[in-house]
Amino acid sequence: MRRFALAWAALISTLPLFAQDARAIVRKSVELDQLNWARRKDYTWVGRETERYLDSNGTVKSTKSQSWETLVLYGEPHRREIERDGKKLPPEEQRKQQEKLDKAIAKLEHETPEQRQHRVAERDRQREKDWAFLREIPDLFDLRIEGETTLDGRDVWVIQATPRPESHPSSGDAKALLKIRGKIWVDKAEYQWVRIEAETMGTISYGIFLARLDPGAKLVFEQERVNNEVWLPKHMHTSGSGRVALLKRISMEDDLTWSNYRKFQVDSKIISDKSY
Repeated sequence: MRRFALAWAALISTLPLFAQDARAIVRKSVELDQLNWARRKDYTWVGRETERYLDSNGTVKSTKSQSWETLVLYGEPHRREIERDGKKLPPEEQRKQQEKLDKAIAKLEHETPEQRQHRVAERDRQREKDWAFLREIPDLFDLRIEGETTLDGRDVWVIQATPRPESHPSSGDAKALLKIRGKIWVDKAEYQWVRIEAETMGTISYGIFLARLDPGAKLVFEQERVNNEVWLPKHMHTSGSGRVALLKRISMEDDLTWSNYRKFQVDSKIISDKSY
């Protein structure tokens, strides 16, 4: 479910920007998404995720959480876990996490020019596929600016996005968009999205294990401006129910936060021993 939620957030997050014509705003947003993605590679950050599994009455029956640090090495994100279920990892596990990171750094440092060229080409190919997917959004949704307001101290436009039933997505992945409706709060000064709310209107199937997400699943996604140069994720909340492998039924809530964005020091291998 979290993987789908992340993809969902990336898709709908392209709905703001430039000019007060909603469709023009959407088209321009794809370009700024690319810029943010490129600048994010210069940062490290801390991620936290809390998953709550619910019973049929909506009561929490179990919870698990995890925290990690991420840095981008040669264009590839790498994690180092720092907490599990609210407790700092034992020294032995911390050591293993650091060894894993050091091993990844060493492998990248010793790549041949051909290996690096192949890896970068594959990364760019996947990113281009994502962008092509995003570019379909202006043609798949009816977009309307509902009004203007203030959010987190910033003046924003509010854009309503409703799928157009007569639309014909070019890619199979984009078909799921026709079952999602959303609302986007767009910063008027920076022409960036500040908040997204979305909801599924039909059953969505995804993944190699034939997972299904039921109608009524919800997403809230928020971003913030960092270092006066880039907009980066701040918080995402997802909730919903569905089936995994068409057999096991689950109902859950998921909170994912990103914080402590810092410029990455190239010679740093241990990011921080600080508790967050």
